Amino acid sequence: MTTSATAPAVLDTERGDLLAMLGKARFFLRFTVRNLTDEQARQRSTASELTLGGLIKHVAGTERGWADFLVDPSSMKDMDAMTEADFAARDTEFQLLPDETLADVLAAYQQVADRTDALVGTVDLNAELTLPAAPWFQERAWSARRVLMHIVAETTQHAGHADIIRESLDGQKTMG
Repeated sequence: MTTSATAPAVLDTERGDLLAMLGKARFFLRFTVRNLTDEQARQRSTASELTLGGLIKHVAGTERGWADFLVDPSSMKDMDAMTEADFAARDTEFQLLPDETLADVLAAYQQVADRTDALVGTVDLNAELTLPAAPWFQERAWSARRVLMHIVAETTQHAGHADIIRESLDGQKTMG
């Protein structure tokens, strides 16, 4: 576990900045799906397979995975240890399935965000965490700080995707 023995009584500037960046990225992603029906959240509106509901679900799953990694780096498998079932589960992560609702996915995302926010307050930002073996990791380890920055980057990137999908869907824009 990579948390410090005692949580800081007041968040330092760096932790406050991380929380602010996470909050802003999450806000824009959530705002993009405002007033949508489940059917609209499942609808493809671009050449991409991505949907708005699928993006929310994916970002929540990605953040959950990285938060798990912060607590227990062995929770993330090496790529060569992944099974066909693991890859199949990843495929459905980008879809809002017929038995899922946008409201439920947003609620699950909020739970993930709350957990991550709590970790920001206690994790040792300098802790070095060994990354799983995968071709997309050029380094063998990241600091906990870098893991949190990666969550911000992932969320921001997908908020941009969501903005394009939403504008293609019904002309609404997140910003502007």
